[in-house]
Amino acid sequence: MSELVTGEAVALELRPARLPSRALAVLIDLALAMAVYLAVTVALVAASASLDDAAQVAISIAAFLLVLVGGPIAVETLSHGRSLGKLAVGLRVVRDDGGPIRFRHALVRGAIGVVEIVMTFGVVACTASLVSARGRRLGDVFAGTLVVRERIPVAPSGFVPPPPPWLAGRFTELDLSAVPDGLWLAIRQYLTRMHQLDQQVGLAMAARLASELAASTGAPAPQGVPPGAYLAAVVQERQAREVRRAFGSGTPGPAQAAHASAPSPVAGYGVPGGYPYPGGQPAAAPSPQPPVAYGSAAAPGAGGPGVPAAAGDPSEASRPAVPPEGRPASGFVPPA
Repeated sequence: MSELVTGEAVALELRPARLPSRALAVLIDLALAMAVYLAVTVALVAASASLDDAAQVAISIAAFLLVLVGGPIAVETLSHGRSLGKLAVGLRVVRDDGGPIRFRHALVRGAIGVVEIVMTFGVVACTASLVSARGRRLGDVFAGTLVVRERIPVAPSGFVPPPPPWLAGRFTELDLSAVPDGLWLAIRQYLTRMHQLDQQVGLAMAARLASELAASTGAPAPQGVPPGAYLAAVVQERQAREVRRAFGSGTPGPAQAAHASAPSPVAGYGVPGGYPYPGGQPAAAPSPQPPVAYGSAAAPGAGGPGVPAAAGDPSEASRPAVPPEGRPASGFVPPA
């Protein structure tokens, strides 16, 4: 990868094209240009057969400059850096800051390309591309351009397991603005590949990432929470904030709702068969209180149908009488 910085101070990660792909694109462009040049030359020779030799030579030179020099310049200018050969291979010419090229960039590249590609049979261009760290030839150096790859194979992204249910929503007040992007990437790669790591290696890596994350947030990691579960909970909180920032305070879409309701796996976070709890035992999770049924004995004064209120309940006088089931309310309240 090559990091380019735009005029707005935005870093772009682009993959420069190397010599084999660039050579293939140049060969395709040269083959098409030579075919067009031969067709134009035959047509001009047939049209200028009655002219003298000097006129025929001048027409030949004009055809050469028009087809082999002006053609690639016009194509790259109109297509913003994508000639037919580059389009077939999946390449594109961009500026050093990642923006699209203009006529002056294509003019410099085409003019120097005649010398380093056509007249020297590509020897100078190949040598400069091999010497350059980003595979640039002399035309790219003088024009301030770079040939990058547009079609990059995307590897399948791994699944980031959710944290334990008792950790969901515990880090809503955590400041994540100072966490660098590189640390987020390292945490995500660990969470997606932790099942492939050795147990001790996974635990050590999780502890190191958890300490770096706690140092970046300025808040220590909670006691009794495994490092892997802590990392997963903070990543889930970051994703939830991004969803709220993207969709506002409205209701998330079906994809977000399905992801939120997905069951949490039991095995994971670096240890086969369970979370890496300290000492091999899970940390004590707060047990949710069971719901209290309306009108039950556990809720004094709740007063469901047919259940009297507790003695001395101050809400007894202010609560309206509830008629028995099956009898309509008459609106009559007996005197006290």
